[in-house]
Amino acid sequence: MARDTLAAKWICFCALVLVVVPCNSFYLPGVAPADFLMGDELKVKVNKLTSTKTQLPYSYYSLPYCHPERIVDSAENLGEVLRGDRIENSPYVFKMREPQMCKILCRITLDAKTAKEFKEKIDDEYRVNMILDNLPLVFPIQRSDQENSIVYQHGFHVGLRGQYAGSKEQKHFIHNHLAFTVKYHKDAQTDSARIVGFEVKPFSVKHEFEGEWKKENTRLTTCDPHAKRLVTSSETPQEVEDKKDIIFTYDVEFQESDVKWASRWDTYLLMADDQIHWFSIVNSLMIVLFLSGMVAMIMLRTLYRDISKYNQLETQEEAQEETGWKLVHGDVFRPPMNSDLLCVYVGTGVQFFGMILVTMIFAALGFLSPSNRGGLMTAMLLLWVFMGLFAGYSSARLYKMFKGTEWKKITLKTACMFPAIVFAIFFVLNALIWGEKSSGAVPFGTMFALVFLWFGISVPLVFVGSYIGFKKPAIEDPVKTNKIPRQIPEQAWYMNPAFSILIGGILPFGAVFIELFFILTSIWLHQFYYIFGFLFIVFIILLVTCAEITIVLCYFQLCSEDYLWWWRSYLTSGSSALYLFLYAAFYFFTKLEITKPVSGILYFGYMLIVSYAFFVLTGAIGFYACFWFTRLIYSSVKID
Repeated sequence: MARDTLAAKWICFCALVLVVVPCNSFYLPGVAPADFLMGDELKVKVNKLTSTKTQLPYSYYSLPYCHPERIVDSAENLGEVLRGDRIENSPYVFKMREPQMCKILCRITLDAKTAKEFKEKIDDEYRVNMILDNLPLVFPIQRSDQENSIVYQHGFHVGLRGQYAGSKEQKHFIHNHLAFTVKYHKDAQTDSARIVGFEVKPFSVKHEFEGEWKKENTRLTTCDPHAKRLVTSSETPQEVEDKKDIIFTYDVEFQESDVKWASRWDTYLLMADDQIHWFSIVNSLMIVLFLSGMVAMIMLRTLYRDISKYNQLETQEEAQEETGWKLVHGDVFRPPMNSDLLCVYVGTGVQFFGMILVTMIFAALGFLSPSNRGGLMTAMLLLWVFMGLFAGYSSARLYKMFKGTEWKKITLKTACMFPAIVFAIFFVLNALIWGEKSSGAVPFGTMFALVFLWFGISVPLVFVGSYIGFKKPAIEDPVKTNKIPRQIPEQAWYMNPAFSILIGGILPFGAVFIELFFILTSIWLHQFYYIFGFLFIVFIILLVTCAEITIVLCYFQLCSEDYLWWWRSYLTSGSSALYLFLYAAFYFFTKLEITKPVSGILYFGYMLIVSYAFFVLTGAIGFYACFWFTRLIYSSVKID
């Protein structure tokens, strides 16, 4: 409940500040450096347990780990809550630059229930995540293909499964001894130091002790700090079974590092998969740019020749002999079927475009770096809410151009249709997560805060934007529309709407599919995504590609005297979302190891939301490109 209240208060406070108080300053939580003197206390915090096999996070204390006298939740922002983060205090306490060895944390006795819980987490390859001075804990792994090269894994596994002492039976062993390494950068002027690294090496050790159990004063025979006997010398791992005693211990080593505080995240941001090659990404982008340039050149030359030829016709008879896009000038701006729905989707696409554009600019400037946990998701949600102003404006302007009169009705649809569909899917997925008792389930308080953002801020802003847009004079068509619709001639097979729409989505998808690998890897394999500058370039290429491929296909459609371009322009570039979803399915079966049905439903449910949002975004881009294109070419010809 405390977590719910904090999230709700935080959202309300942000909304109040952004709406009421103009502010020129900013503060990024967790990015201010902290200086520590010799002997200063360092408090380690624990975060959620995560698994790439289940995608269901759990709180650290959902397992019977050692815990402090009082467990305190850290204040979390909206993004952290939605990600399932559960940051709490821990019994691990270090003294700055004072090494410790064989420090006893606690002893627990497993029962059948707790042993089963540990075994399940070990089978699902769950990892324990910790935080020190806002740095996540990493486990260094030596690469097999390159010498002196190390990759870093987030957190450490709860345990491992294997055979022991000649037994053919697979047994579960827990990592109950942690060898921490804290790297620090010392200030040359003072005695203070800053933490620049937090690593761990986990071990499974069946500890033994002499005499009676005296808690932290017990002397372990398997780990003797006085004799400097390393815990790895023990040959017996700690098995997880009913009525087994487990003693948790840890070492702390401090290493001075040349890495400065400002560069301490560089190590974490080099966790990308080896399969991703920079050369292939750049090469693909250059191909897309080349294709886009060729398409633009062909279109400009062809259109210039068409318009010049048509304007030079001297007699009506010559004009009647003309064929192609000029003949449908009396029908090209006829309102389409379901024009209300088109207005809603175009307005929603504008809202998405504004949110993504501003988010990428701030991310590329470093304001939404991975060091600011949850900052990216929080920013996107708040920007979505405030971009409702532009959604209402865009839908109202288009609706008035279609001679619509019930602007309040179209505004309500714009404000509620897309969020309602997404919220319904999200609610069902959240119910499944809640049924699994995962910390990834959004609490009631946060759910209420999301509804407040939607109805309390987004909906009113959509109405304000719609009111402003509807009050403006209607957009006038460059040519008059005939009262009787022109008959559309029979079309060639390749101009079939379904075929041309599916073909049109291939090129926009080709512009982003390699970058999509980065994004899916960061989301589902728990890696950091940080190349926002590169993503911004890909986004610009996506804009150009969506616009140009839609314009080309729209031109061919008009040349074949088919004037029903409104919806087709939206669906042509929007169809790239279908390829995105198919690629997500391919990624699921080739890169992920998800086996549980609930986890599979969660994956495809969230990717359905992402694909739907991508459809709305790319569809709006294609629509506005064709809207601009048709108005330009029909205003350039002489029509009596």
